[in-house]
Amino acid sequence: MKKKKVNEIKDYDKMDTSQIIDRENPKKLEDIGIELPEEEPTKVVSIRLPSKLLNQLKAYASDRDINYSALIKMILSDSMESKNSSFLR
Repeated sequence: MKKKKVNEIKDYDKMDTSQIIDRENPKKLEDIGIELPEEEPTKVVSIRLPSKLLNQLKAYASDRDINYSALIKMILSDSMESKNSSFLR
């Protein structure tokens, strides 16, 4: 059964489906019988940071007695919620 799905995906990759997509009437996945698995509440990511920046983050977090990864999550969350964040414009 998995092979059929892989072949089906490859078939659609080769087809031009732009003519069968109705942008005026978008469909939800449920409408076409597709159900995605539930996602975990958190995901592990890996990013490269300059050593100097990482050391600054660790020192800042240590001064406040919190884990540096928690600090990074707080900074990212605050940045996404801030309407005045210049880099999100």
